[in-house]
Amino acid sequence: MTTLKQVPLTCGGHTRPVVHLDFSDVTKDGYYLISACKDGKPMLRQGETGDWIGTFEGHKGAVWGVALTQNANLAASGAADFTAKLWDARYGDMVHTFEHEHIVKSVNFNADDTLLVTASNEKLIRVFDLNKLEAGPIEKINGHTSSIRHAVFLNNSRIVSVSDDNTMRVWDRNSGEEVQKVEFQSVPNSLELSRDGAILTVAHGTNVSFYTSDTMRKLREFPVPTKCYSASLAPSRATFVCGGDDLKVYKYDYNTGTELESNRGHFGPVHCVRWSPDGELYASGSEDGTVRLWQAVPGRAYGLWRRANETVPLANGYKEVPAN
Repeated sequence: MTTLKQVPLTCGGHTRPVVHLDFSDVTKDGYYLISACKDGKPMLRQGETGDWIGTFEGHKGAVWGVALTQNANLAASGAADFTAKLWDARYGDMVHTFEHEHIVKSVNFNADDTLLVTASNEKLIRVFDLNKLEAGPIEKINGHTSSIRHAVFLNNSRIVSVSDDNTMRVWDRNSGEEVQKVEFQSVPNSLELSRDGAILTVAHGTNVSFYTSDTMRKLREFPVPTKCYSASLAPSRATFVCGGDDLKVYKYDYNTGTELESNRGHFGPVHCVRWSPDGELYASGSEDGTVRLWQAVPGRAYGLWRRANETVPLANGYKEVPAN
């Protein structure tokens, strides 16, 4: 395990726990990061630096899930006010409100950003057509026996979800029927589909598991030293990161499960972690109300980890740098 300690960038602004994060793809202007927080105000940031761009205001309850389209033109959020909202991420305007009957825990776009899937405490998955905003849900999928934590599109024909009923289930969109199910010994806290659509990453109990998205075959499962709330696989598939109850952010070798780093920076449990689309950094959100950005390679010149007048990587030991 490396002894090199990270110097993270700290992104403030939220007033309550940060519970979910999502990155856009790399665009001509870089990439973007959106955060969900129990303060009800999702925030948009420049991904490479953590610099604040804007806050989406309109929810009347804690925001549990957020998502960005690949080009970062649209954002979505799901909240405790029984709504999901669609936002123009360029100007901050609310585009549409999707009414639900209970807390919305998860929002995600499909690969071509034409559909939105939501998951809620109603035990229901809903699919909305973004070209027909007033039409209501075009699909309702029912089958979980408890609140659904996350739902994502696997492709245009299938959706995968995880729930408090200790299961991960795959749904056929044409029939609305369950086609595959994976059972866990504890609640699956997080679900991530890799950017190439091939691998699912699930944090459950004190384990992180990886599955093929086409057959749901388990590829790997590694134990971690804490109750794990979130895990994310690097775009290169060389490493994965995770965080949970013990306030640390861990990085592991994806092939062997060897711990490479463990970094303490947060002052509360780590609720969410996500790799950036270029693989240069990963973000973590915590009970302490902050988002922190960590380098994939500590000391490399990247983003705010390089002073304006310096052309070489900063050495470790500089004070922690707050993002604007």
